[in-house]
Amino acid sequence: MKRIKLIISYDGTNYCGWQIQNNGITVEQVINEKLSELLGEKILVIGASRTDSGVHALGNVAVFDTETRIPPEKISFALNQRLPEDIRIQDSCEVAPDFHPRYCDTRKTYEYRILNRTFEDPTTRLYTHFCYFKLNVDAMKKAAQYLVGEHDFVSFCSARGQALTTVRTLYSLDVDKQGDIITIRVNGNGFLYNMVRIIVGTLLKVGMGVYPPEHVKEILEARDRSKAGPKVPAKGLTLVEIEYT
Repeated sequence: MKRIKLIISYDGTNYCGWQIQNNGITVEQVINEKLSELLGEKILVIGASRTDSGVHALGNVAVFDTETRIPPEKISFALNQRLPEDIRIQDSCEVAPDFHPRYCDTRKTYEYRILNRTFEDPTTRLYTHFCYFKLNVDAMKKAAQYLVGEHDFVSFCSARGQALTTVRTLYSLDVDKQGDIITIRVNGNGFLYNMVRIIVGTLLKVGMGVYPPEHVKEILEARDRSKAGPKVPAKGLTLVEIEYT
């Protein structure tokens, strides 16, 4: 028996998130089915990040145990031939039998993309959140810095979150604009349920002039979800990378 690690990218548009559930098809379900067919054994992968419905990924991580004699590095090639075109394995390799993608120390990077212009662009509609208000990017950058560091992020967590602690560390939170696209890139040691999408919704309020940048510090200290901005749609969010430290 050996343990194989996969690095997985996917377009989350047509999936009800990563984790298997009863209300629709998920990325985890598809990978389990295709791996089981390929290897001729029952495979159940363990994913590092349970991305929500509609969220995309460039570098999610999963592991599974197998008796296969296929070389680990060849599994990605064979599996990609069976997967739908909106899911691709970027790498496969053998790892230690006790390696668990969720219980190791990690740094996760997410990006959220906003299309900021007068009219929507149909070619980006599946991967960006459209906002026609002219956003003050400098104010958003200033506000973002209040969230960097170790804090209790309960104000930025949906009520359905079941984490044992709401304290997390953000190593960086950057806001950048190139043309009509504003990209919010956040790197941290972990994220609460809907945390990134609520942070983005709050920064949008700052960009629109509803909140001054300093108000984000007050929201953080209030420890009250109702004080923060709205949760933005999932389609603008991408899990970029998971680094194991």
